[in-house]
Amino acid sequence: MESDHNIVIITGGSAGIGLALAERFLNNDNEVIIVGRRKEKLEEAKSKFPRLHTRVCDVSQEKERLDLFEWVKTNFPKLNMLINNAGIQQRSNLMQEGDNWKKFDKEISINVDGPIHLSMLFAPFLANQPNPAIINVSSGLALTPGAWVPVYSATKAALHSFTVSLRLQLAETGIHVAEILPPAVNTDLGGTGLHTFGAPLQDFADSVFARLLKGDVEIGYGDSEARLHASMDEIRTRTEKAWSNFQTNNPDFLD
Repeated sequence: MESDHNIVIITGGSAGIGLALAERFLNNDNEVIIVGRRKEKLEEAKSKFPRLHTRVCDVSQEKERLDLFEWVKTNFPKLNMLINNAGIQQRSNLMQEGDNWKKFDKEISINVDGPIHLSMLFAPFLANQPNPAIINVSSGLALTPGAWVPVYSATKAALHSFTVSLRLQLAETGIHVAEILPPAVNTDLGGTGLHTFGAPLQDFADSVFARLLKGDVEIGYGDSEARLHASMDEIRTRTEKAWSNFQTNNPDFLD
């Protein structure tokens, strides 16, 4: 992947991993558009990095995805890189959530419908650009699900599977298809303070950006990198251990 003179769009780009990657692309002489649901968060990000372009878009909504694509074609006809980063994470006790489907429908729509549809919309457009790329941000939980965030884990497993298929289908188009699989990172994903134990955001973003430039196609960090090379037995053991540890630290979760 070329390090500079790209035009990049990043969904979920107003904070966390998305904004950290946006900063690195800006610092390497790229043009960057960040997309998010909340105008105030986009404006806050732009106040930190005035060169950013912003666009309000709820990627869970089909019409807004279509409008975003048309806006890009009109305003950034040389855009060559799509980073599907937007995502939400919700803890849930599955014995108590049957009457609360709208909550999880939103999670699925943002985490699955958004990146899959945007990839399909942008792929033919990107195929005509120099140095094109689609980068999907899934999760280490795509490989070893967190039973306390079961819907999130399932959505990221779906995105991982889709990205593998996308890479194979686009192999002859020149579009570089990469996947970032973060471990727990110290961001506000899922709620403020829930991931303070996670990997330092800036260190994580530095590592990911360097590996994107190398052309890696599956990019983990720390524990999630190890999961990429684990056997099925190791994955099963890791999943069960993580659930046991979570229950120890959250003894009332299933009450």
